[in-house]
Amino acid sequence: MSIPVAILAGGLSTRLKPITENIPKALVDVAGKPFIVRQLDYLQQQGIARVVLCLGHLGEQVEALVGDGSALGLDVRYSWDGPRLLGTGGALKKALPLLDESFFVYYGDSYLPIDFKAVERDFLVSGKPAIMTVVKNNDQWDKSNVLFCNGCIAEYNKQVPRPEMTYIDYGLGILSASVFENVPIDQPFDLADIYHELSIRGLLAGHEVFERFYEIGSHKGLDETIQYFKERDKE
Repeated sequence: MSIPVAILAGGLSTRLKPITENIPKALVDVAGKPFIVRQLDYLQQQGIARVVLCLGHLGEQVEALVGDGSALGLDVRYSWDGPRLLGTGGALKKALPLLDESFFVYYGDSYLPIDFKAVERDFLVSGKPAIMTVVKNNDQWDKSNVLFCNGCIAEYNKQVPRPEMTYIDYGLGILSASVFENVPIDQPFDLADIYHELSIRGLLAGHEVFERFYEIGSHKGLDETIQYFKERDKE
């Protein structure tokens, strides 16, 4: 695929302490491999060629391991938050010079069994500046925060979820660079604010997924993800 993937991996990983006292979340061992290696291997298998890693806290360790990505069959570049963490939205705004007019957004603590090509197809067909993948959640993995009806996202609201919201952000999206036009560079902000604004303006397409996601943002999530890979690696 021609469009690149931005991986948001600059956070402090406080929920994973003490594991992340001295290493970033991206380097946490998951069934014998650093998590970032599992992610990048997966992206390469999906046909992705270019990745931009948005890094902050302890990110130098990630760059030391991954380098230019050639050993993994990828072209990997780096965007740095700088002296203060910029949040998910601020990190993407800063990374725009390394990205294309549209790009995938992938969270650095997620592993998503999903078809990237299908998401890109739906994005192009929608004609909208962004697409979010969603899964029916019913508050199972986290608080549901997406109102998804008839294949459309009517509202995404991470701050004030409502009972009728039964879906959740699956963790993969495609954004157009244009959605960041009116936000300042080097200012911290949350990507959730961009998604919310797009959704209420009818500018956020949706792609439904039917398989659960895996994440290492919490100890429980890490244990489940390790188990997933142990079973998958046996096959």
